[in-house]
Amino acid sequence: MIVPGIGHPLADVGRIAELSIDGVKATVRVELGFPAAGLVDALESQIRELLHTEYGASDVSVVTTTKITAHTVQRNLKRLAGVSNIVAVASGKGGVGKSTTAVNLALALAGEGARVGILDADIYGPSIPLMLGVASERPTSDDGQSLNPLSAYGLQVMSIGFLIDADQPMVWRGPMVTQALNQMLQQTRWTDLDYLIVDMPPGTGDIQLTLSQQVPVSGAVIVTTPQDIALLDARKGLQMFRKVNVPVLGVVENMSTHICTQCGHEEPLFGSGGGAQMAADYDVELLGQLPLDLRIRQQTDGGQPSVIAEPDEGPAQAYRMTARRMAARLAMQGKDYSARFPKIVVEET
Repeated sequence: MIVPGIGHPLADVGRIAELSIDGVKATVRVELGFPAAGLVDALESQIRELLHTEYGASDVSVVTTTKITAHTVQRNLKRLAGVSNIVAVASGKGGVGKSTTAVNLALALAGEGARVGILDADIYGPSIPLMLGVASERPTSDDGQSLNPLSAYGLQVMSIGFLIDADQPMVWRGPMVTQALNQMLQQTRWTDLDYLIVDMPPGTGDIQLTLSQQVPVSGAVIVTTPQDIALLDARKGLQMFRKVNVPVLGVVENMSTHICTQCGHEEPLFGSGGGAQMAADYDVELLGQLPLDLRIRQQTDGGQPSVIAEPDEGPAQAYRMTARRMAARLAMQGKDYSARFPKIVVEET
């Protein structure tokens, strides 16, 4: 059975935890490995129809639960305390809407029922505080060594933008940027996160490579536009993650079509099919195609991203479907069982 809207069999992204059939009565308990509150009704309806068709069951009780587990990261790196999975949202170049996509994906995952945080790793151009409407706030510390993340729309949030003035340029070399990011990651008191979305800096230079090697990442998402110039750099970004053994969960094609505010006409201003072709070339999934919509810009500038501002409108629904597919793809990867094993310490006597 294919999970509706996901395109993968239930056995790949979850399991039937319990099934009993007694005449026309049936009881089913489904366990999904990713948050999918928006798909539960469609999934349960599909299961009822299947049991009725195959077994004649007309009284079917279906209960769907979610179990999000930690997945493997790069070799020799340990998972971050308080975080099950780190997902890097990256692009080969700037200007493709990576930060807007990262914020809305994080909010979409939270809306689907996950515990989510977001780290603004774009040290030179932090924009997450403005997008989430918390630019004027500052993090607190209980012990003088660690920072408490800020809260915005149910997300745990950290950014260098909270620690500097808005107009202060970060004139730092690569090692200083790397150290700042590691400090924000390690010294922020993340609490029981299923996912920590990391908004990576654009590009594929020394900073990006170093961060990819030092941050325990479960998977990466590449954001691009359909334009050939953007795709050239997006391909480099994808290859960078593969070189450091970070699984690429898929490609998100942003600004896929422009929606006219006057007549509603859709037009592919930046070309069409580029994201799908890139996904096919590298054998990864096309997770979603997001519109170029004036409301997305207005809402993020106003500190209330689309998933929050208009949750039932087209842009928000596109983000939520993309987030589900991203999380489902991660659920298909190897799980990290290291936390279940005791630590072994060898001492000389």
